[in-house]
Amino acid sequence: MNDLIYLDHHAHTPIDPRVLAAMVECLQTVDGNPHATNLHGERAHRAIEQARAQVAGLLGAQHGEIIFTSGATESNNLALRGVLAHLGRTGRTRILVSAGEHASVLETVRALAAEGAIDLAFVPLRGNGLVDLDALTALLDDRVGLVSIMAANHEIGTLQPIAEIAKEVRAAGAYFHSDLAQALGKVSVPIEALDLASFSGHKLYGPAGIGGLFVRRSLRRFLRPILTGGGQEVGLRSGTLPLPLCVGLGEACAIADAEFALGQIRVATLRDRLLARLEGAGGRLNGCPRHRLAGNINIAFDGVDGEALLLAVRDRVSISTGSACSSAGVEPSHVLLAIGQTPEQAERAIRIGLGLTTREADVDAAADAILEGVAVLRGTGARRVA
Repeated sequence: MNDLIYLDHHAHTPIDPRVLAAMVECLQTVDGNPHATNLHGERAHRAIEQARAQVAGLLGAQHGEIIFTSGATESNNLALRGVLAHLGRTGRTRILVSAGEHASVLETVRALAAEGAIDLAFVPLRGNGLVDLDALTALLDDRVGLVSIMAANHEIGTLQPIAEIAKEVRAAGAYFHSDLAQALGKVSVPIEALDLASFSGHKLYGPAGIGGLFVRRSLRRFLRPILTGGGQEVGLRSGTLPLPLCVGLGEACAIADAEFALGQIRVATLRDRLLARLEGAGGRLNGCPRHRLAGNINIAFDGVDGEALLLAVRDRVSISTGSACSSAGVEPSHVLLAIGQTPEQAERAIRIGLGLTTREADVDAAADAILEGVAVLRGTGARRVA
């Protein structure tokens, strides 16, 4: 596996050795229940609160506005389901989401709509993946209570103009939620523009199984939990917090806060090097070429099926055809369909995710493998797409 190149950083980022060291030290020195009132519990509680402060520092939020969860999927559910009772009391039960959201948002709002709990409407995307702001403005009326639009797309890497969207949402009197799973630690997020924001540790070189929800202090009293029990996280999330995972998330956020700007410049340089090779061989980039994550390439080759290409290179480079959370599905990417592609066009796409561990040699070897795979598939006609 040592010679297998990893270019699937949107699915998962390898844990930073400094994060791992902090987690091991925590297990060795502060192993206790952070909710217990004994001295072991007090030490664990202090470690939890330090981690919370580190997360808040990266976001630019207040310490008390961070709720620890198991990850962005749970956070998205808590944000969307937790606000329902309040929306019902205000009579603003329409929720707007973009057509390119992650499955944890889309499936949640579809379930709520099917239950009759909300009125659901989708905000269309333009061909480059950016939200159609004119369409959003037209949809914003006094029935809308919540808008959910991710900051950075998990497939095509498009960065949404969060501050501009927030201005329209706030003017309409609605709350604004954003899934920051792909954005946190990679781009600056104007947290002052948001009321709710979800994130995951394993997308920013931290551990899997931990994440959080930013809840603006003024909204927190209106949110309701989706898990009941001891109410450990200010009544909004029950269950004993996983101390080492929280510490790991905090350390990952502290590192990102100090280093992400220079790191992303390097990643973008490598991305452009790889993209030049792929486009030079006829690859077609999906999404906005300018407003996108530094490490994202979503690209298609005419006449080549994306899944076939993935299989052709899997012994040399790890890439994907879309979101890891929906990789078991056989349907074309809903994100690519949302930006106007046909199912046939969408099935040609592959997603490449570069990260802080990517080297120049990795990029060159990956380009060789992908282009050789394209040549083989075009030559043999294997799983060709008309």
